[in-house]
Amino acid sequence: MKKGYLSQYFKAVAQKELSAVEVDKATSNQHEFNGAVALKRIFGATRKVYPAHFIYLNDTDEWPNVEEGFLTWYDARENDPKRSEYRLYYSTTEAFSQASTGDTLFLALRPDDHVLVIFTEKDSTIENQIRWLFGLEEPAESDYSVRADFDKEHNRLDFTSKYILEQIGITIEEDGEQYLELILEKFNGTFPKTRVFSEFSRSTVNMNLGESPDELIVSWMEREEMLFRTLEKYLIRERLKTGFEDDVDAFISFSLSVQNRRKSRAGSALENHVECLLQNRGIQYDRTKKTENNSKPDFIFPSIDAYHNPDFSTDLLTMLGAKTTCKDRWRQVLPEAERIAHKHLITMEAAISENQTDEMIYNNVQLVVPRPLHQTFNTKQQAWLMDVNQFFEFVEERQR
Repeated sequence: MKKGYLSQYFKAVAQKELSAVEVDKATSNQHEFNGAVALKRIFGATRKVYPAHFIYLNDTDEWPNVEEGFLTWYDARENDPKRSEYRLYYSTTEAFSQASTGDTLFLALRPDDHVLVIFTEKDSTIENQIRWLFGLEEPAESDYSVRADFDKEHNRLDFTSKYILEQIGITIEEDGEQYLELILEKFNGTFPKTRVFSEFSRSTVNMNLGESPDELIVSWMEREEMLFRTLEKYLIRERLKTGFEDDVDAFISFSLSVQNRRKSRAGSALENHVECLLQNRGIQYDRTKKTENNSKPDFIFPSIDAYHNPDFSTDLLTMLGAKTTCKDRWRQVLPEAERIAHKHLITMEAAISENQTDEMIYNNVQLVVPRPLHQTFNTKQQAWLMDVNQFFEFVEERQR
């Protein structure tokens, strides 16, 4: 285990494509995963029962259900050592009942010997992201592929890998305590407005505005996330000290407020950092101004007045939406500026599926992704993606 690396959270992982005999209720009642010989690299050669958490993930469910269960690893022919037949028996869960033939199974062994059993929808973005996180290729049909070495430099955790870990239910241990005293002193133990917190976060990063905008946005977002979680952890701890007694509604309300603050702040943070870079480059824009039907695009270039001026050429108008993660929410940008047929969308989401980027292309949405994240996409997608600096140059050319 190496702190700050993937090995802090996982010892080994295996993946395979699920077969009909494993998931089809009409053909399977065996409660066992097939082709388990390769799993000896993870589970060894002796019988053992592993506590497990089961989760089914796709690109549409906002709050996937995580269920407790168990896995039993054993040799069905342990009395005949020359003819070993290793099997992995699983307990019944709702997550497993959601899986279909062709979906991917991930078996991830944690340092405490719990197993995270993840089912992902075939060809989904989350499937791509988990493969990228663990450094796995697309699995050969029916065979397991296994990895068990997560303490190399490319396994160092960053903004992207931490985001994916949270998607699979892992709580990240942020190392931001050295900033806590400064945060509490500056904001008096409360959450400031998002613009103020974004500005503070940028001030703690030792980079100047003349550096690559792609590198800056990644560094700023990563730092703000760490500082936010540090302050959030402190405030939650303080609130829990006072207790809720028997007030269940108060506890639920507090829990929901934590989740909602996380989601709204992340989106605002990306907009704030983009705005800082736009101002630094002297690019003309308006932020969250009304277009048609009370829609409010994140950014309109060069201005909302130009947008509403019928004599202003549509060829010189640009719209940029900003979403930390896309999922199906990317479609929200489609009706936001009717005069602009070809829209741009900046995101921090890595390894988006080709199915989803093909849909974006079909709907005239150009994805803008910070350059350091391009390597999480396939070669075809990388040729199409625009990075942050390229987008800025594109807008600057239109404003000359």
